[in-house]
Amino acid sequence: MAETLTITRLGARGDGIAEGPHGPVYVPFALPGEVVTAEVDGERGRLVSVETASADRQTAECPLFGHCGGCAAQHVAPQLYGAWKRDIVVQALAHAGIETDVSPLVDAHGAGRRRVTFHARLIEGKAAVGFMAARSHALVPIAQCPVLAPGLAAAPEKARALAALLLPRGKPLDIQATETLGGLDIDIRGLGKADDRLSMALVEAARTLDLARLSLHGEILIERRPPAVAMGPAAVVPPPGGFLQATAAGEAALAALVTEACAGARHVADLFAGCGPFALRLARQAKVHAVENGADALAALQRALRNTQGLKPVTTEARDLFRRPLLPLELERFDAVVLDPPRAGAEAQARQIALSRVPLAVCVSCDPGTFARDARILVEAGMHLTRVVPVDQFRYTHHVEVVGVFTRPAKQKHKNKGKGGRP
Repeated sequence: MAETLTITRLGARGDGIAEGPHGPVYVPFALPGEVVTAEVDGERGRLVSVETASADRQTAECPLFGHCGGCAAQHVAPQLYGAWKRDIVVQALAHAGIETDVSPLVDAHGAGRRRVTFHARLIEGKAAVGFMAARSHALVPIAQCPVLAPGLAAAPEKARALAALLLPRGKPLDIQATETLGGLDIDIRGLGKADDRLSMALVEAARTLDLARLSLHGEILIERRPPAVAMGPAAVVPPPGGFLQATAAGEAALAALVTEACAGARHVADLFAGCGPFALRLARQAKVHAVENGADALAALQRALRNTQGLKPVTTEARDLFRRPLLPLELERFDAVVLDPPRAGAEAQARQIALSRVPLAVCVSCDPGTFARDARILVEAGMHLTRVVPVDQFRYTHHVEVVGVFTRPAKQKHKNKGKGGRP
């Protein structure tokens, strides 16, 4: 049923929120202050028309916006957009009972996303690649995407060529493409094991498409050129499908905040270190112990270290920090701890830091909710949350990175006896 609604605010996922007679109504693509007509079904609304437009409404740069589910906020002008993303962090902290100053949003889109995952499906008998429609499993085919870095301009076409070769086997695919210094690095998921004949066909396709590397479920089929990525002073070849920050500018912005916070530290633990985006930069100013569960990521870091001059010592340790977080006695030898966990956060490790005497913790998170949960653990243990910076490398989405700096008061550095600290 169509209703006229007045939008009062933006929600955490970018929906406009109106107060209906039975509670809030969430209307995608509507903005605060707008009067809209929407078809309402419970708490969900489908925007039919905008009767009174907000001054913060802008024209979307992609013709597929509103249909493709990749972006939620191309219609939001910069000032409101920055305030909205910052407020996502503010509200997450408030929900955890933490009141602190939150810096303005840092724009870290740079040249655009350097990694993308396309879904590949057969549509009317032809291979198509693209993204899913909003709140749907329907594929929206794309030929180009304005939020991708220039090095990925040809990625949809090359992914489609690979999909045409593989989709007749009857399985939907995910095709991840990464911009590297050596060219496109592609990892295919969903196919299962390929026989020798299909593997040879994929190798030939990689040559024809001039790929730097082609892998299947993380196993390299061919590496024609090293798919290296610049990380501070080093060139790193990440494992196939391995984690990278979404944009080069985002990685640089996060690393700058981390290294600034750790200035003066002589020995730093880099936890959830991946293949070294922080460790390689921190090693210009301090000894680093990099801990990561993925042996392939650590191997990539170690190769980069061997080929990079002028760094202080870096040690590595393969360890599942969810199951085996560093304990207070292990943390005692560090002047600072850096954490960059997956979306689930680092609750187990935060509890051990809370029990330790480590004077500085720098937490990087891609999820404000789990960041706030872990921050509460540290704050309740007496650490001070001295700086919170939201960083935007996922332009037009509701995702936002957070960097939080936690310091321990000097009087606490000699406490915690009987709580896991050193007697």
